[in-house]
Amino acid sequence: MEYKTNVMRILDKLKIEYKNHSYANTDAISGLDVANVLNQNPNQMFKTLVTTGKSNKYYVFMVPVADELDLKKAAKSVNEKAIEMLKTKDLLAITGYIHGGCSPVGMKKNFITTIDESAANFQTIIFSAGKIGYQVEMGVEELKKVIRFNLVNIVE
Repeated sequence: MEYKTNVMRILDKLKIEYKNHSYANTDAISGLDVANVLNQNPNQMFKTLVTTGKSNKYYVFMVPVADELDLKKAAKSVNEKAIEMLKTKDLLAITGYIHGGCSPVGMKKNFITTIDESAANFQTIIFSAGKIGYQVEMGVEELKKVIRFNLVNIVE
């Protein structure tokens, strides 16, 4: 039987097409390792990052695994003076996910989400399915049916 994460169950319930990828039986840790193991373009694979602003609001950003989030661009994109990465120890309580298995789909709350504009260059993007070892691949337009987000240049 094929393993289903909460993200996959949410997508199934909404009848949204996706493809799942598993790297569960590998020693891949970083996003680049995962892209290599899955033989995928690292520019098409996105990591999900959670930040906190000066206003104490939380924000979700998705950037290609090979890139780094530009904190100044990210802050500007959500009208904050500054943002910083959320501490790993706070991630589970705030999002419902652990470090390495954080997905923009199925978080405890709907946070303002920004995806790097490079996502528009691909028919599909790949991101965490909400559990370490699992990824989902789907179209950006399809993702709009699940979460609200903006496409903005947010990488260094």
